[in-house]
Amino acid sequence: MDLIINLALNGLATGMLIFLLAAGLTLIFGLMDVLNFAHGGLFAWGAYSGVWVYALTDSFVLGIIAAIVTGLILGMITEKFIIQPVYGNHVQQILITLGFMLVLSELLKVVWGPNQLSTAAPDYLAGSWVIGDVIIIKYRLFIIAVGFLVFGLVQLILRKTRVGLVVRAGVMNKEMVEAFGINIKKVFMYVFMVGSALAALGGILLAPYSGVIYAEMGMEFAILAFIVVVIGGMGSFPGSLFAAILVGLTGSFMTYYVPELSLAVNMILMALVLIFRPQGLFTVKG
Repeated sequence: MDLIINLALNGLATGMLIFLLAAGLTLIFGLMDVLNFAHGGLFAWGAYSGVWVYALTDSFVLGIIAAIVTGLILGMITEKFIIQPVYGNHVQQILITLGFMLVLSELLKVVWGPNQLSTAAPDYLAGSWVIGDVIIIKYRLFIIAVGFLVFGLVQLILRKTRVGLVVRAGVMNKEMVEAFGINIKKVFMYVFMVGSALAALGGILLAPYSGVIYAEMGMEFAILAFIVVVIGGMGSFPGSLFAAILVGLTGSFMTYYVPELSLAVNMILMALVLIFRPQGLFTVKG
């Protein structure tokens, strides 16, 4: 039982990291109908900028703030100069954002060098608790808590605030919202920035969890994030949370029990969903 609990906690923590990346993709696609393959690059830039500030200041909180600010700035640049010219064209969105992610990855090597960067959790999040035979790592619980907190806050904003109402109304009928004097393009830019900030937050949280970061990490996690978005349902925020947890738990248990299938199992999950429920496990509600 202790092994199962440890594997479950590890899978939950991994799932929450994937969720933070997938959540931004879900917001951007579900609310703006944009396929953003550059999202992985924003994830990696959040990790590098956050770790850099963390190393300079010895403050993990400042590192998290730096990552989020980096995500906001790069999100604004991406939306304005990369996404705006290709609104409404999914093929062009895929091509241009995929190319931009490669550019972002190479720029990381220019700024911080080609080698991996190592980091560790701050002292107050390091170590673990031992309850019987169960080892509970503090940093894993921290990641899980942050993931659920982000989910709750975003859901609250989307469902219970005027901003959320404007965003959801803009998705259904842009012209009607603009008739009320609301600049829907600016609203969508803010949505894109928030989605990018969530990706960057996931990047900095991953750094102490894995111990090292590298330029290509964005591509690897972007693939997992897109799998999550497809399984959960394109544009479904609750679906992305459920699917991320499912992918994290499946990966954790398969890595331990059947390591030969650990890489393929997520692809198999996505294939099954596409065959039997192509709209995803959750449907988008207005």
